[in-house]
Amino acid sequence: MHSYIRTPEALAETVAAFRREPLVAADTEAASFHRYRDRIFLVQLATRARTAIVDPLVLPDLSPVGALLADPGVEKVFHDADYDLRILDRDYGFRAVRVFDTRIAAQLAGEPAVGLAALLEKYLGVKLAKEHQKADWSRRPLPPAMLEYAAADTQHLPALRDALRDRLSQLGRLAWAEEECARLESLRWTGAPNGTDAFLRLKGARALTPRSLAALRELYRWREAVAREQDKATFRIIGNDALLGVAKALPRSPADLAQVPQLPATLAQRHGPALLESVRRALALSEPELPHVERGARPPRDATFDARLERLKTVRNRVAAELGLDPGVLCGRSTLEAVARTTPVPNDRAGLARVAELRRWQIDVLGSALLAALA
Repeated sequence: MHSYIRTPEALAETVAAFRREPLVAADTEAASFHRYRDRIFLVQLATRARTAIVDPLVLPDLSPVGALLADPGVEKVFHDADYDLRILDRDYGFRAVRVFDTRIAAQLAGEPAVGLAALLEKYLGVKLAKEHQKADWSRRPLPPAMLEYAAADTQHLPALRDALRDRLSQLGRLAWAEEECARLESLRWTGAPNGTDAFLRLKGARALTPRSLAALRELYRWREAVAREQDKATFRIIGNDALLGVAKALPRSPADLAQVPQLPATLAQRHGPALLESVRRALALSEPELPHVERGARPPRDATFDARLERLKTVRNRVAAELGLDPGVLCGRSTLEAVARTTPVPNDRAGLARVAELRRWQIDVLGSALLAALA
């Protein structure tokens, strides 16, 4: 059973009770799949015995939740905490301490499938419903089935945490997870870049001619304005492939627009005049007004660095296979590149410790192999 928290009094009572517990599971629901202006629309909290769903739309002050997250006396359990912690910071400035992330724990335990549903079924025999994975959490009232789904995301997390913690202890890897989870406390919302060149981030944009790139810029601005006005996710107005197809074809008439293979006929009919007007504005620009993609000079290849990186990858892959871990979980490529770039080349573990990207547990597990590869 869960309680649906919609009054300040109920929130205060619930949080006060939860802060007397050693452990609280937490999750959030946003609606970026549906809304242009995303925000947190639900916060789920659960102890071993009780689950609460907090509705931020009717509670202007969620500071008790922030106090709970910041309480060092309570362990906070998330599954895949990265996004939750970032949007809690974005919307409320909340910071969580003493976090245990069951996804990180599962990765370090060598689990091949680290999604919450797969882990709950494997470790607890619990099957999660899937029909509300992409639900619109901004809608009100929320039907009982959606509230049940939201509650299930947290109510089983304490037991999953226990099972994964036991598994890591058996493997001698609990300290690895604790070091990784401690780093989550420093996560902050960075946001998506939203400058005047945001259209260049669309896949395929940089391959367009300057004239088509100008059309894409106009089309992108039009879509942003419509999505903002209707408060809809941009892809629900028109998809990126359709925008790129129109920009590439530069149609001048409804007949031309109908020939763009990436543009569904329904969207051509609904948005035809606006799409053609965007293209018309791009066609009217003079050559100096067209956007150009700045292509920085590629740095010269460093054969010594490349060879060093390949040796590091080889030993990383060997150790990962011995441990039954995904190589990227054991040590990601960017970290290996940081090791390969280090000059002078480390010849002892103290030298590896100066590579900021390397964790202590990685040096313990992988240090000797890395040093041998660098020698």
